[in-house]
Amino acid sequence: MSTIKTFFLPDLGEGLPDATIVEWSVKLGDIVRLDAPLVSMETAKAVVEVPSPYSGKVIKLYGANGDVIVTGAALIDVELDASLPQRAEAQDTGHHHGGGHAAAAHAAATPQPELPKGAGEPTPAGSPEKVIASDEGGEIKTGEAKPREDSGTVVGAMEASNRVVAEQAVSVGGVKAMPAVRALAKKLGVDLSRVSPSGADGVVTMNDVKDAAKNGIKAAPAPAAAPAAAPAPAAAPPAAAAPQRTAVSAGGQPMRTAPPSAPAALGQPEQLKGVRRNMARVMADAHAKVVPTTLCDDADLHAWQPGNDITVRLLRALVRACKAVPALNAWFDGDNLTRTLHPHVDVGIAVDTEDGLFVPALRNADVLDAAGLRQAVNRLRDAVRNRSIPADELKGYTISLSNFGVFAGRYATPVVVPPCVAIVAAGKLRYELVPVMGGVETHRLMPLSLTFDHRAATGGEAARFLKAMLDDLALSA
Repeated sequence: MSTIKTFFLPDLGEGLPDATIVEWSVKLGDIVRLDAPLVSMETAKAVVEVPSPYSGKVIKLYGANGDVIVTGAALIDVELDASLPQRAEAQDTGHHHGGGHAAAAHAAATPQPELPKGAGEPTPAGSPEKVIASDEGGEIKTGEAKPREDSGTVVGAMEASNRVVAEQAVSVGGVKAMPAVRALAKKLGVDLSRVSPSGADGVVTMNDVKDAAKNGIKAAPAPAAAPAAAPAPAAAPPAAAAPQRTAVSAGGQPMRTAPPSAPAALGQPEQLKGVRRNMARVMADAHAKVVPTTLCDDADLHAWQPGNDITVRLLRALVRACKAVPALNAWFDGDNLTRTLHPHVDVGIAVDTEDGLFVPALRNADVLDAAGLRQAVNRLRDAVRNRSIPADELKGYTISLSNFGVFAGRYATPVVVPPCVAIVAAGKLRYELVPVMGGVETHRLMPLSLTFDHRAATGGEAARFLKAMLDDLALSA
């Protein structure tokens, strides 16, 4: 009698409740081998290639490309093939289920597959594991021990630990590329085999794919089947008229506007996925947990000499304000009413992308000079745009900075994301007449908005923080 195993979507190492199917590497009826690529899943931070935990025949897929799968929910059914290698009993590779409601519901509704011996059983309390840092950006602790979590179903060949394992470029059809690059190539219709790689060891990068798309290197269309012999067809009917725009969608809701680059089915509800899905959760959580207050003022840049880097000057002013008023370079725990002031300054830099908002952490901004700050900002932005940024660099910052003025807007009420206490936003620079002794002058001004959690800092502390930034930005260099 054949054995059928159900593989449940594991926690991909980022603590997120779900992931989106980008592309299946197998289809129904395929024979898949142990550790072979099974599916590419998009999380809020990266596209991760999930390997097969079994060898055998694919008999059911629990989702199509673009579907959102809850962590712990069924992903695929495989009929084991005894003639092919299988993972040894109790062999563990580190990934584990999230243990969410979806897994429990599925367990109640369907027979449970046989798990390897020891899987699903908690490690005895006498087997502690050292805590490196909180996943939620809370207080960092080292040297403390806690019982080890269940390792769950086996996935891939990774050692058991709490660290995030970076994705690697894989070679498929002689082309080496990251899963995220393959997903972008498919989205843009680019044939990777015709792209010249510029990465190390011949790896195709995101920029290679984008350049290829601009240069018209597209995938060849599938050949059409040869028609069977038949009498000459009658004259083709006239083309159907394009559907007229209506005031409401098919669901009866008001039509939404969308940019020209938006996908098809405009005006229809669209499920948020990946980065935007996580952004929606984070913003809702911040709205529920923070008591925000915003102060606004203009920095006078009239004394600046040519060659000043605006972003670097903003970061320098932010660092000096953090040193002058440490209350805003802090974390606040609203549940326990505790505050942590930080001796270092790690700035969360808001980076806007087509996929959504990323906030990588620029570490140790307080010890970097102007050249070091510029280099760090460039590295983080490139890593975000290439979707190669490690998960640890998207958390743990102590204060945030948004430079939305590069697009438009003067003042804002930016969102403070817990456990941070404050975020600074810079608006669009402008020239304005300023009264001076004996007349008026035209000065260049930068609008600044400081939003802070009023539970953790006073209005006076916020005002002194903002003044420290204004004073530093007023300097010539």
